[in-house]
Order: sequence, then C-alpha cells, then structure tokens
Amino acid sequence: MSYFQNILTAARTLWQGIHLTGKHLRDAIRKPRQGTLPVSDAQYFHQEQGIVTLQYPKEQLPVPDNGRYKLHNEIEDCIVCDKCAKICPVNCIEIEAIKASEPIGTASDGTPIRLYAAKFDIDMAKCCFCGLCTTVCPTECLTMTPEYDFSVFNLEEMNFKFSKMSEEEVALRRAEAAEREAAKAAAKQSAATATAEPKTAETAAEGSPTPAPKPAVKPKLVMKKPPVPPPAEQ
Repeated sequence: MSYFQNILTAARTLWQGIHLTGKHLRDAIRKPRQGTLPVSDAQYFHQEQGIVTLQYPKEQLPVPDNGRYKLHNEIEDCIVCDKCAKICPVNCIEIEAIKASEPIGTASDGTPIRLYAAKFDIDMAKCCFCGLCTTVCPTECLTMTPEYDFSVFNLEEMNFKFSKMSEEEVALRRAEAAEREAAKAAAKQSAATATAEPKTAETAAEGSPTPAPKPAVKPKLVMKKPPVPPPAEQ
C-alpha cells in the first residue's frame, strides 16, 4: 500500500506544480508586464502581477543618481593636480604630468591649466568605489557614471585611459620640459658662480678689516664676598 500511496502523492504534487505554473503563464499572457521601476519608487513593491524578469541587456533597471559606479574623467577640465591619485586607498589611479611654459587653457570653472596630462589611467579592477577621488577633485571633472556593467573578458581592458595625448606629443613635451629645466639650472649655477667669485689678495687686504685677536683663555670671573660687619657691643 505504501508504494501506491507514494505514487499518488507524487502525482498530486506534480499536478499542483503544473497548475501553479499554468496560472502564472496565463496571467503573464493576459495581463501587461510590470514596469521597470527603481527601488525608490513608491509603487515598486505594489506590482504583484505580470512578468518581472528583465530581458537584459535590452532592459535595465534604473539606478540611483547618487550611486557609485564606473569612474569617468573629463580630461578637458582636469588640471592634473594629482589629488585623486594621492587619496585613492587602493592606488588605482596613475597620473603623469608635464609642466608647461605657460597656461595651456582653462577649466570650466575658470581654473588655469598649467600641466599636460601625459597619462591618466584608472584601473577599475582595483577600484573599491569609495568615491573619495570625486570628493577632492577641485574642478569636479572626476565623476561616477550610472554605468554599472562594464565586464570584460580580459582584465587589462578594465584599465581605462583618459589622456588624449599621443606618444609623439608626450615625447615632445618631455623634451621641452627637460630643456627648460636645464636652462634654469644653468642660469642658477652661473648666478651662484658670479656671486661667489674669489677676491684677489689686494682686494681682500684693502676691503676687509683686520679681525681683532681673540684671547686664548677666557678670564675667570671671581666673585668677591661682602665684608662681614663687626659684632655689635653689648
């Protein structure tokens, strides 16, 4: 009897599962699907009927505006101050700056740009999405975009490069900066040499006074004791 009882229980539970699946299928065909509402919407938890599965990536749920996702840098507004790289706790930002002889432009807030961004790389594979780099950016050119899916097959593709300078331009700017530094160092050296030019014996004898001789031994200070008054007569 237990053998047939188990067969009856299996058939009953199978029928219940088919009935529930058919009901959901019928409701999905007859009724419209649920809308792609964000979690912050008041009606998000009141959508009890309709298809809920998203056809990703054709359909995506809206993300909060203040979420922390993929980093992006507007290189035209970047003054290459290096603050983001210094505050990054995981060292995912690499910057190489080259000094310019004069301001090469201005950011959107009016800040003059005096450095070339030879390299500005962000390795999102290392990023911990703390948002500190966007907080310290003085021109607000470094932001986090709503793009949360940037998965790749090769890990090296997670390193995003924002510098728009070519290798030839970077080499040219480096050479110009090296020439300026060399000229500045040469001018400084020549000025120091002219200031410290040695004097001749006659010039030294005429112009410099004869120093006073110093005593070989410093005299000791002797403290004299005050005289003791005679005892008073009784």
